[in-house]
Amino acid sequence: MERILLGHGSGGKLMYQLIREHFVPRFELKTLNDSAVLKGLNKGNVAFTTDSYVVSPIFFPGGNIGELAVYGTVNDLAMVGAVPLYITAGLILEEGFPLEDLRTILVSMSSAAEKAGVKIVGGDTKVVNKGKGDGIFINTSGVGVIEKGVDISPRKVKPSDKVILSGPIGNHGISIIAERNGLSFQPPVLSDTAPLNGLVKKMLGTTKKIHAMRDPTRGGLATTLKEIAVDSGCCIVIEEDAIAVPPGVRGACELLGLDPLYVANEGILAAIVDRSVADTLVQTMKKHPLAKDARVIGEVKDSPAGTVLLKTSIGGTRIVEMLSGDQLPRIC
Repeated sequence: MERILLGHGSGGKLMYQLIREHFVPRFELKTLNDSAVLKGLNKGNVAFTTDSYVVSPIFFPGGNIGELAVYGTVNDLAMVGAVPLYITAGLILEEGFPLEDLRTILVSMSSAAEKAGVKIVGGDTKVVNKGKGDGIFINTSGVGVIEKGVDISPRKVKPSDKVILSGPIGNHGISIIAERNGLSFQPPVLSDTAPLNGLVKKMLGTTKKIHAMRDPTRGGLATTLKEIAVDSGCCIVIEEDAIAVPPGVRGACELLGLDPLYVANEGILAAIVDRSVADTLVQTMKKHPLAKDARVIGEVKDSPAGTVLLKTSIGGTRIVEMLSGDQLPRIC
């Protein structure tokens, strides 16, 4: 089996061959310049993001590190209302990493970019000594444009706003921990990794009264809402019975002693919107394949400021804080 050598990261012939034989055809790259000259950025404000992916294992039920890296960056751009356009990809490979695994990951990245409607326009590859890495790490950076009239920020959140969740929580985190520990659940739990920009486009086509949006990845829904509450200075009240938790996720969390509210997701979003458009927006979202289970899960109050409150299924209320520590490391 062919494997990655230190020479593949040297900048010489082996690296040139690696890029020409594997990256160029997968990403349909036209040039190999150090920087990409981007066109079509004069339609409004420009959004730019970067993120690194160290998920372990790199192949998991429902996806792999390659498509996760593409979708994660696409989703980060979409959460500010941007239309993602271009992505760069930086790979750190460990000496001895199987070339067949690299091929599979690159094909997944290419397919993910096509599905999300973005172009991978450049990147960088480094190789580290065996034992100095963990197979493969990926960094992706992305740029997109924000059309006029779109202004999504926690600072716009106000009392009486409604909180919308696009789908069930916990699938990604539980799929990772199951694969990592050789566990199996019935029904099987698959990662929900997916590009959310198409859903966001439909949402913004319905209304511009979307005040805040986040994809609840590391730290889960609880941490995401807490961050918004702190940034906005408002109180967010959510209903436990309104939050969809798949049976497999619920069972796994009970077995492992985890709270689904803190488990990572990669294919859902939370939106805080003007109450006047909430019901209409939910109906629009339900027509999209990634948001068939969209629903209002709570509302925004003026106090206590910077707080998230959960109305429990047994009639009580508890304070929801950010995740303390890291219950599921290497999750993305």
